[in-house]
Amino acid sequence: MSTKDNAEDNIENTSVEQAEGVNDTQDTPEVEEKDELTLAQEAVAVEKDKFLRLFAEFENYKKRTSKERVELFRTAGQEVIQALLPVLDDFDRASVEIEKSEDKAIKEGVNLIQNKLKDILKSKGLEEIDVKPGDTFDADLHEAITQIPAPSEDLKGKIVDAVERGYKLGDKIIRYPKVVTGN
Repeated sequence: MSTKDNAEDNIENTSVEQAEGVNDTQDTPEVEEKDELTLAQEAVAVEKDKFLRLFAEFENYKKRTSKERVELFRTAGQEVIQALLPVLDDFDRASVEIEKSEDKAIKEGVNLIQNKLKDILKSKGLEEIDVKPGDTFDADLHEAITQIPAPSEDLKGKIVDAVERGYKLGDKIIRYPKVVTGN
């Protein structure tokens, strides 16, 4: 081969290499741009997911604290009301004894005070748990203090007598009714 042929081959090889190099340099920025774009999109997706989770967590926190606040207001006076329950019991005992009395003014006065106290407590959410002889005993709602032989067959396993009244404050039982059951 002559020098001229070598020179032509070098020129062709150089031209091909340059052409390939141009293509390589053009492909590389596009690939890098695509990679950067993909990375940026993935980063945005990750941050969006974090944001949504944080937002959902915050919403749950708000709901929970709001519910706790409502529950606190509903039962804020629970201790005071529980302290007044023995007073209600005393009024019930006094009413029974006053019924035996002949003095109508005392009866009316005690009943007036008793009803006023009951109305105030009822307005604060206090409810009496109604228990009657013959009701089915439920360990979730009643406190059995003793068992006696049932006076009749139909009272076996049922409530024979209510010794102390029970009360609920809202949906929560603050004092279980004390009952005697038949066996």
